[in-house]
Amino acid sequence: MSMMEERRISSRYPLDLQLFSGEKTEKATSKKRQDTRKKGQVAKSSELSSSVILLTCFLCLLIFSGYIKERVVNLYKDVFLNRLLMDVTIENVMDLFTQYAIQVLLILAPIFVIVIVLALVVNLVQVGFMLTGDPLKMKFSKINPIKGFKNIFSIRSLVEFAKSIFKISIIGYLVYSTLWGQKSNIATLGEINVETILSYTAGLTLTLGLKIAAALFILAVFDYIYQRYEHEKGMRMSKQDIKDEYKKMEGDPLIKGKIRERQRRMAMQRMMQEVPNADVIITNPTHFAIALQYDGTQMEAPIILAKGQDYMALRIREIAKEHGVMTMENKPLARALFQRAEIGDSIPADLFQAVAEVLAYVYKLKGKAK
Repeated sequence: MSMMEERRISSRYPLDLQLFSGEKTEKATSKKRQDTRKKGQVAKSSELSSSVILLTCFLCLLIFSGYIKERVVNLYKDVFLNRLLMDVTIENVMDLFTQYAIQVLLILAPIFVIVIVLALVVNLVQVGFMLTGDPLKMKFSKINPIKGFKNIFSIRSLVEFAKSIFKISIIGYLVYSTLWGQKSNIATLGEINVETILSYTAGLTLTLGLKIAAALFILAVFDYIYQRYEHEKGMRMSKQDIKDEYKKMEGDPLIKGKIRERQRRMAMQRMMQEVPNADVIITNPTHFAIALQYDGTQMEAPIILAKGQDYMALRIREIAKEHGVMTMENKPLARALFQRAEIGDSIPADLFQAVAEVLAYVYKLKGKAK
């Protein structure tokens, strides 16, 4: 075989090898995305939620530091000024704990409210509103030791391990650099009063916490991008998967063909059952047959009960003959009615005169006065 013939054959019969390889290179369809979401599988970074919560906590401590300090100092004052000489009874102790619990809640309430709201916002931004119980279902595949062993040494596990090492390194560097930069101030803490020590320690802790939280937030943003990439990669489909999904949505062509055939037969059977009720059958005489009915008290115009071509026309004429329905030959009228009107429709207005003449002739033969 020459090179020219090989090229001609290859161009004449193109073959997509991906249909056989099953390689998943196509983007997920909307149905695949919906099914995956129903199972609770979404692109979400837990690092982003935790980093936002941590950063929010330290920002709230910075913003409400004066409010928190005032409340805490008042609690200590109350202990030393009013509670040391208190009668120790069950009622007094319960009252004390109740009052202090309310004060602690008031101190922490602003932080709790803001943290909860932001945590909900972050989750809504990532995955939207979603309620599903599929992840809570008992699945024995989750306790499969072989699968679990594979997950431990999978690429995803290695990536998570590398992320943890990187986060620890970043936090360690921030702690070291911050404390090393304050080494001279830390060395002089023994020479100052307790209030200044507490104030300095609180400020240093707050500064260090904000640095760590900000660094973790930046890492979490990149982690979210990576999680979205992995999620999209995991949802990829092969061309065969897309074809199978389309078949599943549209139905098997063989089954759909059988359903349409059954519906056609049932419609044909119902149509044949209406032929005995016709007043006249207009024929071609062999190619077309149209069954007409007219009742002046209920209809504005004659309607078509049944129509058929070739074999169906023959069946209509046979049924009409069995039930004594008159057959009239009118080639132009039969063809016009067959082409321009459907079963159950009234005849076209421009054919009223022709049909009326046929019906009048039929009624005359039957001895009816219409």
